[in-house]
Amino acid sequence: MDVKLPKLGEGADSGVVVNVFVKEGDTVAKDQAVLELENEKAVASIPSTAAGVVGKVFVKAGDRISVGQRLISVEGGAGAPAPVPAAPAAAAAPAPKRAAARPAAAPAPEVYEEVADEDEDVTPGIAPVASPSVRKVARELGINLAKIRGSESGGRIVMGDVKAYIQRLIAKAATPKAAPAAAAAAPAKPAPVSIDFSQWGPVLKKSITPLRQVIARRMLENWNAIPHVTQFDNIDFTKLNELRKKYAAAYEAKGSKLTLTPLVLKGIVEALKKHPIFNSSLDEATNEIVIKEYYHLGIAVDTEQGLIVPVIRDVDKKSVLEIAKELEVLAAKARDRKVTGDELKGGTFTISNQGAIGGAHFTPIVNKPEVAILGMGRGALQPVVREGKVEIRLMTPIGLSYDHRVIDGGTAARFTVDLIAALQDFKEETVKI
Repeated sequence: MDVKLPKLGEGADSGVVVNVFVKEGDTVAKDQAVLELENEKAVASIPSTAAGVVGKVFVKAGDRISVGQRLISVEGGAGAPAPVPAAPAAAAAPAPKRAAARPAAAPAPEVYEEVADEDEDVTPGIAPVASPSVRKVARELGINLAKIRGSESGGRIVMGDVKAYIQRLIAKAATPKAAPAAAAAAPAKPAPVSIDFSQWGPVLKKSITPLRQVIARRMLENWNAIPHVTQFDNIDFTKLNELRKKYAAAYEAKGSKLTLTPLVLKGIVEALKKHPIFNSSLDEATNEIVIKEYYHLGIAVDTEQGLIVPVIRDVDKKSVLEIAKELEVLAAKARDRKVTGDELKGGTFTISNQGAIGGAHFTPIVNKPEVAILGMGRGALQPVVREGKVEIRLMTPIGLSYDHRVIDGGTAARFTVDLIAALQDFKEETVKI
């Protein structure tokens, strides 16, 4: 039997092969990892769905593969996956006809691109195959399932197909009728031109890694989609650093290293509670601002492969010790590329701290669908006038970038003032164990 790439999760339909662990003639057990696949910013092991001897390997490192694509063939042994549950009896009869009209082996993205126009049924006269839960959702939303092309075996419609169909309708509704003519009149984007730099001297070429490609694509999308404004300021970290030094030994005794970052995260949550608009997202489909009542903060981690942003959830409900321990674990997993896809999702606000490296003010790019991000530079001792006297204080530069569609300059200034106050007047009881 063939072992194929399973569904990777909602919104994930492909990835790049990093390592292949088996070769022809190897014996594999059911659920044994046969390859590593890089999807977005995470690397995951893909297990075999059967036991036996590897007859053929269809992929190699560097290949981009999609859901349903063959990975290896396995001969003999047992452990084949359970068959796909049959559709409800009322819809079972038409299934073979739908499958004949559209091979089920096509990857999901191609199926969605080929979906029929919403004014025409996919297969006129044939009842769609779908579970009761999918039918209920379609009925509540007023969607005709006959107009949706199913991606599962036998043409069965799943919730992902319904979501894709809705997104297609939204995109079409948002497109002006004159768009085709405008598109035809707009100048075409020039094709990339490869320059032979070796004509001026020696060069070294390096392939762009899949992770770097993802980062490049995301940064370009975020920069183009969000009108950025960056608010600059400096925070006096003298007291915060004194608290860190005071309780560092106690945290080490508990098996954790106390850095400034967990303290900063607690201060950010305090400011976010006063200014919830910074803990929101813009739903462009419904023209609504979604204010989240949870505080999941993303931490940009500098790795050899590129920038990875794992998320610490419910920062408001955790102690500084819990945050410090979780931060160490997530940072290590990010550097080892062991962080999971779920650990990279759901963030409400992001912090990018370059303090350990150096540098001062910089303009971080907002991590869509979030609306703001805080960039921190390296703290330095500077002369500061306080109450008419010059004192040496530990000053840390910050840059707050935000989505100007959602947040105005005055709101950003007020948030910055409250954030500075929260960190400069940090409560000692928050640090105590």
